[in-house]
Amino acid sequence: MKMLKNNLRELARYPSAIAGLVIIIALVILSIYTVIAIPYQEALRLWRGGEDIWYKNPKTAAPLWVNWFTVTKKSETIFLSTIEEPELKTVTVDSSGYNRFEIVMPFEYEADEFPKDMAFFFNSTFTEKQPHLSITLLTPDGRELRVADFSIKATQTYRPMQDDRLTRRLGGLTADKGFFNDPNATKENPVPLKGAYQLKIEGFTFEKDNNIDAEVVLYGNLAGWAGTDHRRRDLGVALLWGTPVALAFGLLAALGTTVTTMAISGVATWFGGIVDDIIQRITEVNMMLPFLPILIMISTFYSRSIAVILGATILLSIFGSGIKTYRAVFMQIKESPYIEAARSYGASDVRIIFNYLIPRIIPLIIPQLVVLIPSFVFLEASLSLLGLGDPVLPTWGKIINDAQTNGALYQGQYYWVLEPAILLIFTGLAFALVGFALDRIFNPRLREL
Repeated sequence: MKMLKNNLRELARYPSAIAGLVIIIALVILSIYTVIAIPYQEALRLWRGGEDIWYKNPKTAAPLWVNWFTVTKKSETIFLSTIEEPELKTVTVDSSGYNRFEIVMPFEYEADEFPKDMAFFFNSTFTEKQPHLSITLLTPDGRELRVADFSIKATQTYRPMQDDRLTRRLGGLTADKGFFNDPNATKENPVPLKGAYQLKIEGFTFEKDNNIDAEVVLYGNLAGWAGTDHRRRDLGVALLWGTPVALAFGLLAALGTTVTTMAISGVATWFGGIVDDIIQRITEVNMMLPFLPILIMISTFYSRSIAVILGATILLSIFGSGIKTYRAVFMQIKESPYIEAARSYGASDVRIIFNYLIPRIIPLIIPQLVVLIPSFVFLEASLSLLGLGDPVLPTWGKIINDAQTNGALYQGQYYWVLEPAILLIFTGLAFALVGFALDRIFNPRLREL
């Protein structure tokens, strides 16, 4: 305990290490929050879900915070629903006992550009006769625009921008410009009319106890704190879940590799002879094998499961250069007087290896362990970037792979690449800062540099 306090006190002398620790603690807290707030199965459901789950989001929309840095205010997604806000719907019963629905949805439009798209989603209950709807839009300057009149099915989607009859009624303008264009603006330079709009939906049923619910989405160019991808998915899910996945993969791979390598090297050094020769030959052969191509082959021809990739990474890394590095240190420790004393009182080989040899080099491997973690984090991200990562898990590398596949950079969707890339950079930087500081603490010779 006293040694730990002394090491922490030494670590506090390095501002860079403190900054790295703050970032690591923040990543750990974020990981814990993510696992609790979005359980694993829910994360998979969201990430693998299609437009039935993400229908409220626009495709490839930038994050909402983009508006903080732009002079022109981009359009944000507006969602209106009688399911979430029942007070928007008024139901009256006529003399025949049939329901009449009046849905009034007020909203403010303050963007300097037009909506990206629009969609109306209707749910109704009936036996034989379909309910009838009439949709009208009231503009801030008092105009009343008839949108559509039609009968609806049990579930139905209406997209005004794909309605040719509506386009003709609006004088050749698509619904986005026809609904929100300022009448005083020129045709060559259309400008949105800002202010309070009101969407009015009147529904008529022809059977008793029928019901109608409506959801309206005005898709903007911005959505969510992290933006969306080509499948309307909220990138925040993958950014959040990518944190525990990256940290767990990096930590398990670094621990598995370091601890196993250290134990094997200790056994080989202590027993020497044929045991040492075999392990050294295996190490030399393994060091000649191409690490990344083998992982790519495993991902391509066997399995992309993150557990398989983690196991293969550890197995391929065990017999690495660390074996020879640790062997050189163990050779010196093996000749120490206290090892001779342990032999003289009859300590077993296992006791000497794990109680006297290995503990002496633990201070040397701690910095190396910390620095190894980001290298394995980047390895997992690299495989995902190549399309060889776990197809199920939402990870940072998978986000970048999707962005690359869908030409995000060519279309100016920089957020799609920068958000996971920044998280990867900060993760690597944090562990590197702490690792270098620990190296100076546990290796006094470096303090003079």
